[in-house]
Amino acid sequence: MGKISPVAAKYIIHTTIEIDGVVDRPDVIGAIFGQTEGLLGSDLELRELQRSGRIGRIEVSTDTRSGRTQGAIDVPSSLDKAETAIIAAALEIIQRIGPCTAKIQAKSIEDVRVSKRTFVVERAKELLRDLQTTSMPDSQELADEVAYSVRVMEIQEYGKERLPAGPAIDESEEIIVVEGRADVLNLLKHGFKNAIAMNGTSVPETIISLCKKKIVTIFVDGDRGGNLIVKELTSLLADVDYVTRAPDGKEVEEITQKEIHKALRSRISGEQSKLETPKVEVERKPKFFRPAQTQRTSGFVRKAFLSQDYKQKFKGMLENLVGTRGAQVLDQKLNTLGKVPISELATTIKSLNNTAYAVVFDGVVDRDIAMAAESANVKFLVGMDSKVRPNECRCNVLTVGNL
Repeated sequence: MGKISPVAAKYIIHTTIEIDGVVDRPDVIGAIFGQTEGLLGSDLELRELQRSGRIGRIEVSTDTRSGRTQGAIDVPSSLDKAETAIIAAALEIIQRIGPCTAKIQAKSIEDVRVSKRTFVVERAKELLRDLQTTSMPDSQELADEVAYSVRVMEIQEYGKERLPAGPAIDESEEIIVVEGRADVLNLLKHGFKNAIAMNGTSVPETIISLCKKKIVTIFVDGDRGGNLIVKELTSLLADVDYVTRAPDGKEVEEITQKEIHKALRSRISGEQSKLETPKVEVERKPKFFRPAQTQRTSGFVRKAFLSQDYKQKFKGMLENLVGTRGAQVLDQKLNTLGKVPISELATTIKSLNNTAYAVVFDGVVDRDIAMAAESANVKFLVGMDSKVRPNECRCNVLTVGNL
């Protein structure tokens, strides 16, 4: 007998069957063909319809319990709606199968094309979603990407501490000392090639040496953390010539060219800054700044041994994340626990119940992320840059410069 391909069927007749006795599948098939023979005329003879491929393979499933058989019959059809409905109704005239009484009831006629159409719509949605996420960027995005690449190419590592710096440190009579790599990148973006970052360490020797030879401007964020840095540097270094700050509440890495020029024009002398910098009381420090004893007892985290293998893996992950503004959360074997946007990173770290060992992300390690990681016992925070100094966090903070 001929068969109809399932993909060619337009409809499927779904029926149920109840039999007072025990029968096999061939008995059911034989009853269907035998008891409908000659009932509907030659045009709707089931055997001929199956030979011509207009009725497909009849599927019968049965289950026998306590001497009774129940099951289902599915009949694929490529006939039109009316003819398919006639075939479905004809199945209900079967009252005996073998020696047993039987009852067949047509439950529904499934339009296979509706199911296919639903699949097409859902698949189209997935394809469109993928297309939108991988579509060609607009002109501004291309320009930003090229500009960022140029800035990254211009940035260099300076001195034995490999501090992030612009390319004009040696030839410039004046230099600008900032907090981190992101600050240097923003200044490079706006044409300032003589900036160098402290990179989160406490007054590197390279900075001390440059202060003795160059005209130095300390450029810090317009927040309380910036005041702390100014206070520390001006108390430790006698060679700080000028001090300036970003506008209140803003960071050097995010301000515009106009704001940078305004800040540099309004810089004040190092001596004057000592008088104007607000006094920072120890008891009013946020909990992020820990007393000396706590810093010493938590030092083992910062000095945790980092193998070359782990360092290479962190570096590779960080390079893959560049431009994504995403984060990768890892367990102790550096298996990925999940990937999230940076905006959701702090919340995600807190929700992992101390299972996160390391976090690698395309962004700057700030105090909020560091505090969340510290509370979740994260051992390594790896970012493009850091605004957190080692003595402010029990996590081991790594940046591009460290890798």
